[in-house]
Amino acid sequence: MSDITELLLDAAADLLAAHGFHGLRMIEVASRAGVSRQTVYNEFGNKEGLVQAVAAHRTEEYLNGIVSRLGQGPDPWEAMRAAFRFTFEQTEKDRLVSAVLTGQDAEDLLPFLTTRGHPVLFQATEVVERHLTEHFPGRHVRFTAETTVRLALSHLLLPSGDLESAVDAVVRVAKATLEA
Repeated sequence: MSDITELLLDAAADLLAAHGFHGLRMIEVASRAGVSRQTVYNEFGNKEGLVQAVAAHRTEEYLNGIVSRLGQGPDPWEAMRAAFRFTFEQTEKDRLVSAVLTGQDAEDLLPFLTTRGHPVLFQATEVVERHLTEHFPGRHVRFTAETTVRLALSHLLLPSGDLESAVDAVVRVAKATLEA
């Protein structure tokens, strides 16, 4: 990824968190990145393309962190705890994801995680499925992987307790569904 693309994605993410999809202006993205508006259009095509690129980039950052934690240590369940803890902690720090989840300043972004969130769900499920397949060969792990990711997304959207309780719930459900 070029430096310009990185600057544009960062600028767009900040503006999306502050103003949502409908408040995002390509000229503001260009101004923040120090480029022309045409450069933004050349890079992403249109506003929808830019937002999709931001979502893909942010998803990749999260998934890289998750994969890194899933690869730590021999215990697959402790690795999953570390991965989901990372996800929940990162979300608390991430202004854009917080805006998506809470709707604060960006209520029109929630569909990018829910009704239009298939890329996030699919990619995250694939990562968890690979981890479970590695540690539990021969088992059908797809259901467990998807259920686990959906539960984690649910905890992100509607937290019902503290971070450790959420991490524990996600891993306990994963373990129970895999062992059932």
